[in-house]
Amino acid sequence: MMRLAVISLFPEIFQAYMGAGIMRRAAEKSLVGFEVLHLRDFAAGRHRIVDDYPYGGGPGMVIKPEPVYEAVKYAKRDGLPTLTILLSPQGKPFTQRMADELSGEKGKRRLLFICGRYEGIDERVRASLVDEEISTGDYVLTGGELPALVIIDAVVRLLPGALGDEDSLKEESFSWGILDYPHYTRPPEWNGMRVPEVLLSGNHGQIALWRRKEALRRTLRKRPELLRMAGLTPKDQELIGKIKEEDYEPGK
Repeated sequence: MMRLAVISLFPEIFQAYMGAGIMRRAAEKSLVGFEVLHLRDFAAGRHRIVDDYPYGGGPGMVIKPEPVYEAVKYAKRDGLPTLTILLSPQGKPFTQRMADELSGEKGKRRLLFICGRYEGIDERVRASLVDEEISTGDYVLTGGELPALVIIDAVVRLLPGALGDEDSLKEESFSWGILDYPHYTRPPEWNGMRVPEVLLSGNHGQIALWRRKEALRRTLRKRPELLRMAGLTPKDQELIGKIKEEDYEPGK
């Protein structure tokens, strides 16, 4: 079983998401265990204060190190090896490869996420308690809860048995190293737009070839930088050549 723990000032953010869909099914199958810790429960004093003004002045408040330390200690109380992750814009960019690596630790250790708020967390937390800093993108959010959910979702769905159709993992965006191919369902014609005939043919070899080609086409148009790292085969290179010929527009 993979164990996931979260330290947050807003644990209710996680309750609905972890109780629905793939997250709920994974927990029911004992593939993953969730624990959400309220940071304020680990603060000292009657008022459970978790933040204070920054030394040196400036706007906002900073989360104090003591309650974070106590929460981390409690999360690790069973002695299970734990990777402690701080959600931070300074961290490594989160990728599908990182999700694969984290999901591979399912039976070996716990993933513990620290979600910051306000102006940030006392630097001594980063220096003494954190094993890894991860960023989900170059933008500003009000806290680390949404990035934590993004990572948790990406990791849990990779656990064997979490998805109803394990084959779907093999053909998803970024699992291939490129973007996904277009998807269609019934009806075969809608608003004057028809499903490509090859998908109605029943020829699985041709369907697989069409899907790969269209995935390459979509990647070439929208995220061409991914192709440099995708480990393309000679057949892929041949398909890309055909795509460029088909998409060529004189004067552009």
